[in-house]
Amino acid sequence: MTARLDTLDWTYIRSFLAVAETGSLTAAAKATAQSQPTLGRHIRAAEAALGTELFVRVPNGLDLTEAGLTLLDPAREMAAAYARLGALAAGHSTRIAGTVRITASIVVSHYILPRIIAALRQAEPAIEVELVPSDASENLLYRDADIAIRMYRPTQLDIVARKIAEQPVALYGKRALLDRVGHPCSLEDLTRLPFVGFDRSDLIIQAMRHIGMSVDRHFFGVRCDDQATYWELVRAGCGIGAMQTVIGDADPRVERLRFQPQLPTLPVWLATHETSYKNVKIKRVWDLLAVQLGQMLG
Repeated sequence: MTARLDTLDWTYIRSFLAVAETGSLTAAAKATAQSQPTLGRHIRAAEAALGTELFVRVPNGLDLTEAGLTLLDPAREMAAAYARLGALAAGHSTRIAGTVRITASIVVSHYILPRIIAALRQAEPAIEVELVPSDASENLLYRDADIAIRMYRPTQLDIVARKIAEQPVALYGKRALLDRVGHPCSLEDLTRLPFVGFDRSDLIIQAMRHIGMSVDRHFFGVRCDDQATYWELVRAGCGIGAMQTVIGDADPRVERLRFQPQLPTLPVWLATHETSYKNVKIKRVWDLLAVQLGQMLG
């Protein structure tokens, strides 16, 4: 194949990176909100422009060829430079208007942020908010989001981070369910209760083993990895489940178990790229989020 770099479009590079980092057209399409055929066309166009094959098919998706591996780091450098260019340009804006993109976990997006965004819009009606509910780690460097709300301390370079709170977690059950099975008084009692768990994720299994409950996935009669749906299953009475206390205590359909094992708290962090932090509208949203989250979670 002969290289034709004059036909190499930036969108082809972004699609190349998405497929390289997710390992398949399906996963890349989900991550970028594009269709698989579009991504496929971009990859073929990139290969034609670069004069080499970038991927080889494997049973579980696509693997980088040797040439693809060689080009991966330069492509990432291009993406970082592109992001810095946009962030620096945006940083010179002094008008408190425009769009700010916020990403947070699915649970935080469903049950905590709507009230905060309503207050934000009332305070700054010229700022438009895009909310991205996701349990994946959107890349602030590549401008997947302007501000991220994380349940862990961000370690990415060039990121400004601020810890907002330590959020307690407790076990809850629907009141009718607890009336029927009774409140537990010990860990042994807990093992006799029905629980809702995660499906493919083993986070709950590991947490329960840590507090002394030896369980496997079959301990959970109902399982779901989507955490908002998981909570709805708990609210419906499918079993006992864990939730941040700011959400669980405010829900009239459930009751906090009287016996509570020592569950780990969840740290809540705000994060943004250091160049975005200098942008007036992003900094304004950052400050409002810090105040509102601090009041709600503190």
